[in-house]
Amino acid sequence: MRPTQYFLKEYRERCSARTPGQILAFLEDFRLLHSHQVKPKSRLISIKIPEPLLAAFREKCKQAAVPYQTQIKIIMDKWL
Repeated sequence: MRPTQYFLKEYRERCSARTPGQILAFLEDFRLLHSHQVKPKSRLISIKIPEPLLAAFREKCKQAAVPYQTQIKIIMDKWL
């Protein structure tokens, strides 16, 4: 059974005065805050990349102290 959360009257009144834009901003911030707590399932893939390109990418990641596979995921996420 999930616990029940109770809100003070003052809090409910303060929240009811929020604009739709403020509510959307709050919900987006909440989503971003909690989206990193539950790791989504990962899937192993195979991809062919020209060796010189991969070597240059790995070297640049090494200089930035970022694992190259992590950097690939960051680039994919930003692109989407």
